Amino acid sequence: MNNCLYCTYELESSITWYTILKRESREPQFCEECTSRFEIISGARCKVCSRSLYHLEEQFVIDGLCLDCHRWEQNPEWQNVLSKNLSLYTYNEFLQDLIARFKYRGDYILIEGFKKMLLKVSTELNFDIAVPIPLSSERLFERGFNQSEAGLVSMGLKPVHALSRSHSEKQSKKTRQERIHHEQIFLLVDGMDLKGKSVLIFDDIYTTGSTLRHASRILKEAGAEEVSSITLARG
Repeated sequence: MNNCLYCTYELESSITWYTILKRESREPQFCEECTSRFEIISGARCKVCSRSLYHLEEQFVIDGLCLDCHRWEQNPEWQNVLSKNLSLYTYNEFLQDLIARFKYRGDYILIEGFKKMLLKVSTELNFDIAVPIPLSSERLFERGFNQSEAGLVSMGLKPVHALSRSHSEKQSKKTRQERIHHEQIFLLVDGMDLKGKSVLIFDDIYTTGSTLRHASRILKEAGAEEVSSITLARG
């Protein structure tokens, strides 16, 4: 019998020969009540970052882009660095707690509950290799695993560790402006040949887009043709 990955409620499942053979009844998942608390992003979205445009006033949407992405794209330094980000859900209180449990409290299995959605979304992007957002050695020691790598693995992808990272203060402790304007903290791993490749990045949350763009910029400078990303949440 399965239990909800978040609340541990016992899940009911109809057992048939098909589900036994396919082991579908054993797939980790969330119960109906927890699933209902996810806010799927639907309708009009920003063409780059997936932000819902539904509640934005007209002056904050320019040519299908939210104002934030429009500003990024108007800056020659960052123009076309990140081709597209696809986020699954809005970053509400429920998802905030779930991601905290996954990311900071070592509840690795939670990523399995997003597997089907991540696989579906990944088919909407073209990519040759998948690159995780790296953690510093200090942060990796604290958490025990890299949440970005875990997301890629859940999609059945083999992570290519093309980037390394210096130790820095947690992004969650920085202000919005500090995140946007922080110095480059990513480095290309020696020997990486990305010329002409399309790269997929996975991260847990898209907030300002700074982390993804800083990583994408290094990959593009190394010859990547295009860099896109998938995130669980759009903050």
